[in-house]
Amino acid sequence: MSLLTVNQLTKSYKTGTAAVNHVSFHLNQGECLGLVGESGCGKSTLARCLLRLEDIDSGNIILNGVRIEELHGRKLQPYRKHIQIVLQNPSAALNPKLRIKDILIDPYEQFKHELQLKHFTVPSRDSYVKQLLEAVELPASFADRYPHELSGGQRQRVTLARAISIEPDLIVLDEPTASLDVLSQGAVLDLLASLQSQLALSYLFISHDLAAVYQMCQRILVMKDGQFVDQCEREQLFHEERHAYTKELISIY
Repeated sequence: MSLLTVNQLTKSYKTGTAAVNHVSFHLNQGECLGLVGESGCGKSTLARCLLRLEDIDSGNIILNGVRIEELHGRKLQPYRKHIQIVLQNPSAALNPKLRIKDILIDPYEQFKHELQLKHFTVPSRDSYVKQLLEAVELPASFADRYPHELSGGQRQRVTLARAISIEPDLIVLDEPTASLDVLSQGAVLDLLASLQSQLALSYLFISHDLAAVYQMCQRILVMKDGQFVDQCEREQLFHEERHAYTKELISIY
């Protein structure tokens, strides 16, 4: 069943060039859909549009049957709990002045009157934070630490814990391992796969790393100059009929 459907989405900036140019796709419930392309191809702009951090020029975005591009202000706020994002740089994504427990409890405090959690319970703030840390394989003692006291891989696990804290329908993973060392990259990818299985999550996995996309995703979209130039099932990625740009990405990465 389709969780997210995007029809003819276009987003341009003042230069007049379309950063995203009439793209259409769907993402199924429980799927990890890959989106690959070089820097500047429009991947992150598309992500910001899906998150409603950017207004679109035309097209529509349908999540769980609701056209969310039409929502604004107070009507948009409840939608935020359905889609979360994990960014490339966890250091920039975490408030350095807050302890980890305060970072993790914040989404719940924003949406607690609208949530019906299936996998986490909230008998107390401390218990809830402990469950989130355990889910991303971090010790409960990290709750009282600050972001700068954690390694890069540990900080990214905290951003994952925050993203899953309100059990969203969809998590946008925007280059989630790009800033990590090789060992941390593999560990985070394994964790993402485990969380997807345990929590029935859906992912849009954005990356330039075809190896990571191949490991994680069931289907793959290839983006160039704001448009999709290729799409395929994972098993078809290395087939001869792939688009020339896809082959170029394969040769690079």
